[in-house]
Amino acid sequence: MNGFIFYNPVKIVFGNGKINSLASDAIQIGKKCLIVIGQKSVKKSGIFDKCINNLNKVSVSYVLLENIQPNPRIEKVYEGIEMAKKNSVDFILAIGGGSVIDTAKAIAAGFYYEGDAWDFYIMRSEIKKALPIMVILTVAATGSEMNSISVIQNDSVRQKNSAQGYPLFPKVSILDPELTKTLSKDYTAYASVDIISHVLEGYFTSEDENTPLQDGFTESIVKTVIQETYKLMLNPLNIESRSNIMWASSLALSGFTTAGIGRFKFENHLIEHALSAYYDIPHGAGLSIVIPAWMKENREKMKRKFEKFAKNIFNSKTADEGILRIESFFKDINAPTSLSHYKITNIKELTDNIIECAPTRGLNLTRDYIERIFERCK
Repeated sequence: MNGFIFYNPVKIVFGNGKINSLASDAIQIGKKCLIVIGQKSVKKSGIFDKCINNLNKVSVSYVLLENIQPNPRIEKVYEGIEMAKKNSVDFILAIGGGSVIDTAKAIAAGFYYEGDAWDFYIMRSEIKKALPIMVILTVAATGSEMNSISVIQNDSVRQKNSAQGYPLFPKVSILDPELTKTLSKDYTAYASVDIISHVLEGYFTSEDENTPLQDGFTESIVKTVIQETYKLMLNPLNIESRSNIMWASSLALSGFTTAGIGRFKFENHLIEHALSAYYDIPHGAGLSIVIPAWMKENREKMKRKFEKFAKNIFNSKTADEGILRIESFFKDINAPTSLSHYKITNIKELTDNIIECAPTRGLNLTRDYIERIFERCK
């Protein structure tokens, strides 16, 4: 095992009905917040009103930034920064899933920054200070509620990049499984793919092959998500399954499964971000297309790990069987597994984008390698 520093200061408040603890936690952070929400569901479901009622109990005022879309855009970040400064807020409350939380993080960082907030996403500037962030999680997928990562898309340059910094850790994240029960089957499926992808990136590409503890964490998360997702496909209102997936999501990208594994690569995410940037497809759907193809391309040079994956996750005997089983799971839950699902054909342009963005991930991928992966997922 490699040496490491593990730091995760997020206070997690987990359980059914925990949305009602918002008031007591919010008042400890500040007196006026910028609330960031998505497009319709949070208001339609009544979650927004519950949050406002809680804030009113402790006289925390707010201004509202809404209509954050999936694959969140930098323009809404600029709008949020302007609103936050104009109204002198002292913290940000994100009510939603990964896109909302990532936008809130970008606004929090941009609040104190004199330059363009996009600088953080192209490695032009480091995040040294940010407004405090509080989260009410409504979609369990990205793990953004328990990490210091933000992913934002910039349509003007066709890039979807990530930024990271300690100030972006939320102060408090409320994880109330009941808030996720209205999520559609499609987005439940895409969310599960996303969770699985977060742990598999490090599992397969770690430079250290002697990481039995971390491998066990990863395998447990993958098995749990598969098992509980099948249950949700039959009964979307199964709160026990929603609970298990919600906690798996938070743990998956919290640093917990990768502490001590050394350097690792996030190649699947790099490739998928090009698909999102050009075609605006759901992130999890893009990953379910990329992952099986990436696995088939890399199975020989990572054969021992793929055999371990097949045996410990699916009780299968060969690496190929393990890959087929994870691909079958994606198909079973109606997550796409081919580019043709979205009529994606401009491989050259996508490849150019991936090569251009690779340095922001610390990666250097060849054109032939990327094209082979795309060929496998046509």
